Amino acid sequence: MEGAFSHIHPGSAGEIVEEIRVTRTLTIPLSEIEFRAVRSQGAGGQNVNKVASAIHLRFDIANSPSLPAAVRQKLLDSADQRITGDGVLVIKAQEHRTRERNRQAALDRLCETLKRATMRKKPRIPTRPGKQAKKKRVDDKVRRGAVKRLRGKPDRS
Repeated sequence: MEGAFSHIHPGSAGEIVEEIRVTRTLTIPLSEIEFRAVRSQGAGGQNVNKVASAIHLRFDIANSPSLPAAVRQKLLDSADQRITGDGVLVIKAQEHRTRERNRQAALDRLCETLKRATMRKKPRIPTRPGKQAKKKRVDDKVRRGAVKRLRGKPDRS
């Protein structure tokens, strides 16, 4: 099955522990994630006033024992508006009509956020311009200077 629940794995030997697999080495137990159903905003007719179908997902980054220290620090240092001052990531999902699909969407976004934090940036290797690029640059400057010189007042000598 696609979606967030494809990340959830039951524990072995009959355990009831469920977790989200973010990467091969990083898994987050569902017990660390708090879900709260709230009323959805926007269009939806009469149903929107009666049913709490939107989901607020809260994940405490600062106090999560499942996150490696490097990933935790990268998330806390990021400029993500969804992370509170206390280090809690809050994701609101309200694009679907049902609570279950919004829960899946929120878990998917959590997984994507954590996955992005685990990736290392590829270091930039500085390069130098080649001889041909330098020659072309100088030739362009000379040509541009000649055009500007021709725009001036003519010499009356």
